Amino acid sequence: MSLDYPFTEIPAAGEVREVAPGIFWLRMPLPFQLDHINLWLMRDGAGWTIVDTGFPDDAVRETWRAILDRLDGPVTRLIVTHFHPDHLGLATWLLAETGAELWMTSGEFLTAHVVWNEVAGHGARFMVEQFRQHGLDGEHLARFEKRGSGYRKAVPGLPEHYRRIKAGDAIRIGCHTWQTIIGYGHAPEHLALYCAELGVLISGDMLLPRISTNISVFAATPDADALRWYLASLDRMAEEVLPQTLVLPSHGLPFTGVQARVGALHAHHEERLHALENSCEHAPQSAAGLLDVLFGRVLDTHQTMFAMGEAIAHLNYLEQAGRLSRSIDADGVIRYSRLQHQPAAH
Repeated sequence: MSLDYPFTEIPAAGEVREVAPGIFWLRMPLPFQLDHINLWLMRDGAGWTIVDTGFPDDAVRETWRAILDRLDGPVTRLIVTHFHPDHLGLATWLLAETGAELWMTSGEFLTAHVVWNEVAGHGARFMVEQFRQHGLDGEHLARFEKRGSGYRKAVPGLPEHYRRIKAGDAIRIGCHTWQTIIGYGHAPEHLALYCAELGVLISGDMLLPRISTNISVFAATPDADALRWYLASLDRMAEEVLPQTLVLPSHGLPFTGVQARVGALHAHHEERLHALENSCEHAPQSAAGLLDVLFGRVLDTHQTMFAMGEAIAHLNYLEQAGRLSRSIDADGVIRYSRLQHQPAAH
């Protein structure tokens, strides 16, 4: 089963396009290789709900102002799927512009504050030490020390209060009920919203049509099995969502074919896991030494940060599955070796 793309024309800057009854698609630019984010505007009684914010850029603010000026009612609620800058970066500004109330999961709201303040294992100094332990060279480490985490620049300010969303909540937006689906691996407590009546899933970054979202291990949780959490989250999503559901992702085009996409992502990650496993066959390898195996291209500093987190996630998965063993060499670098006698599959 392949994916179907019912909307192939991308909304122009400032355009608001209806993709389901009362649900409108906006597209905003991003200053990265992934150059856009999809945002969602939802009819909510006499007013409106916004899902995600976009990146804090003057052009994005001006686009938002033009859209807000055209609305026929107030924005009463801002729902943020997770703490990453392209989703939360303009939250403080949008709340001030509209008077809306912020709705988020606790995991995302609190993580945003921890990352912003660079405490509790989050921040550049912790990341640099984590990457050193996983074999990254001194030149790259120096760049990260100089660059910092970048989160404060990308998220100029953070709201101080919010309405908490929990797993299993039913949220009434307009005349429709949306079920919350919480996912793990990409972010601590990522929110997706599913309306069975409309046949629509707002998937955030958890389910994208053409790329696999970044799955990283962070310094605060060095042994996290983030990839296993992510794949298990996708399986739960595929079980809860009907096959004909229209998926509204944060990046790429809206699509149908949830189960097919989840299957393809499982196959993609298993292929990457096998490649890593084979690369650890003859000599112990570090995460940094395996970046070429995973990505096969030259990475800039920004991309290297995500690549290291993703390599560690895959290696943690393999170690905890009993497919690799982990050791620490004389320089304090963590290395992985293929186990010669793996446990029998059940």
